[in-house]
Amino acid sequence: MDPKGQRVKLNDGHFIPVLGFGTAVPPEVLKSEALEVTKFAIEVGFRHIDCAHLYRNEEYVGQAIQSKIADGTVKREDIFYTSKLWCTFLRPELVRPALEKSLKTLQLDYVDLYIIHFPLAVKPGEELFPKDENGKLISDSVDLCHTWEALEKCKDVGLTKSIGVSNFNHKQLEKILNKPGLKYKPVCNQVECHPYLNQSKLLDFCKSHDIVLVAYGALGSQRIKEWVNLNLPVLLEDSVLCAIAKKHKQTPALVVLRYQIQRGVVVLAKSYNKKRIKENIQVFDFELTPEDMKAIDGLNRNIRYYEFLIGVGHPEYPFSEEY
Repeated sequence: MDPKGQRVKLNDGHFIPVLGFGTAVPPEVLKSEALEVTKFAIEVGFRHIDCAHLYRNEEYVGQAIQSKIADGTVKREDIFYTSKLWCTFLRPELVRPALEKSLKTLQLDYVDLYIIHFPLAVKPGEELFPKDENGKLISDSVDLCHTWEALEKCKDVGLTKSIGVSNFNHKQLEKILNKPGLKYKPVCNQVECHPYLNQSKLLDFCKSHDIVLVAYGALGSQRIKEWVNLNLPVLLEDSVLCAIAKKHKQTPALVVLRYQIQRGVVVLAKSYNKKRIKENIQVFDFELTPEDMKAIDGLNRNIRYYEFLIGVGHPEYPFSEEY
C-alpha cells in the first residue's frame, strides 16, 4: 500500500494509486537524471511510477526501482509501474516484442499497466517520429482493435497485469468497447487533464464504462516549445487557484492535484525538482470544499497544452472530437 492507502480499484480487480509520479524528461534535463529523481520519489512515498518507451529513460527509471527494492525501501509488489506502447509498434505482431524490450530495459518481469500511448499508428522502425518531406508523420494503417487483441495476449501471459489506452477520444474508446470478442476492457484512458481542460464529458463517459481517467499535464505544462503553445496562460498563476491555495495554506500545484483526486481522477505529478516532488505527496493532507471544487470547475476553457500538432492530419488524430 502507498502511505495513505489511496488507491482506486480498476475494472480488472487490480488497484492503482491515485497519485502517480510522471517521469517524462524536459529537454534541458539529462535522461540519466531520471535515476536520481525516481529514487527520491519512491523515498518520499510515491508508489505509482509512470514512464514510456518514448521518454527514452526506462533504463534509469528501472535502475531506480531496482535500487529501492534492493535497499529494502519497497518490494516489487508495492510499486505500480506503467509503460506505454509507442505509435511505431501498433501492428499486432510488434506489441509483445515492444513490451518485452521495455521489460528487459527495466529489468522487470512484468509491468502493472501497459497502455497504447497514442491512437496514431505510424511507420514501424527505429525512428520514433518518422516524417515525410513535409514534416508530417508517416502513418501506418493498423486496426486498433487488432492492437488491442495483442495487448490482451500480453495480459494473459503475465507480462502486464492491466492494459489500457492513452489520448483516446470517446469514439476510439467505443470502438474497443464494442469490439466483437472483447476479452478485457481498457482499465484507463490517460489524457491531458487540468482545470483549463477538465475533460468533464470524457470523464463522465469513462466513469459510465468503469474506466479510470488518468490525468497528465495536470499542473498545466512544462514550457517546452516543441510540444506546447507558449502563448497559452500559465495554469499555476491563475488567480482563482492562487486564492484557493492561499486559503488552505497550500501551493496552487497541490490544489490542482487535489482537485483531480476529489473528482475521481488518478493524477500524475511530474517534476524533476526534489522540493516539489516532496511537496506533491502532501496532497492527502487537506481537502477542498464543494465551493472550491465548483470554482475550479468554472475555470474550464478547453485549453490544450499538448496538441501533438505533428499528428494533425493523421486519420486517427484524436483531438478533433469534442471529447
